[in-house]
Amino acid sequence: MRVKGGKALYGASVGILMLDAQFPRILGDMGNALTWPFPVHYKIVRHASPDKVVRGRAENLLDKFIDAGRELVADGVDGITTNCGFLALYQQELSQALKVPVATSSLMQVAMVNSLLPQGKRAGILTISSSSLTPAHLKAAGVPENTPIGTTEGRAEFTRAILDSESEMDIAAARQDNIDAAIQLALDKSVGAIILECTNMVPYAPAIRAATGLPVFSIYNFILWFQLSLSPRQFPLTAEEV
Repeated sequence: MRVKGGKALYGASVGILMLDAQFPRILGDMGNALTWPFPVHYKIVRHASPDKVVRGRAENLLDKFIDAGRELVADGVDGITTNCGFLALYQQELSQALKVPVATSSLMQVAMVNSLLPQGKRAGILTISSSSLTPAHLKAAGVPENTPIGTTEGRAEFTRAILDSESEMDIAAARQDNIDAAIQLALDKSVGAIILECTNMVPYAPAIRAATGLPVFSIYNFILWFQLSLSPRQFPLTAEEV
């Protein structure tokens, strides 16, 4: 049997563009490779700190993300994602430049989740920084106007530790920040589901679900779906193949 090559690596269909940060990447964080039930391939975009990407709107960094994405594609990945929801701002530019499917942000799920919910209910967004999440970010991700937004900004631990890229983080305090912010968001009775903008919120999704009773959508379930489109599961077609 002859096998055709052409890739530098095999088995990792998803490439992840990573910010240049040093905060703890606990299990559940998309920057922890053990989070994923399939192999992924990482590329750190040097000097793209959380502060520059979130608070600074990734100004003058787009070319660096494109270059890093092209390296991932050249290495053999079939699709690209990022580890910051604020990179939704450059969804169109990245997808056009990289020539493969690109899923920049969990925010891209908002419109789809809205279509799943009962009449009178809509998705709400939980973000790491509501003061930095502009209408331009939301428009780029296809988020409807007037979508409810909650935030961990101004609370005890999570936002500061992540955006300032601190080398230590109080995980219990970060978890509580996420729970408290989600409960506040859920006070809006039109909210029927929560979209976690920040990829670092994934470890706290079960606690948010328990505290609010609402479905929680994150970059984790988004990329599970994304990966299954790039590498569809093989099923036996005949009894002999079972």
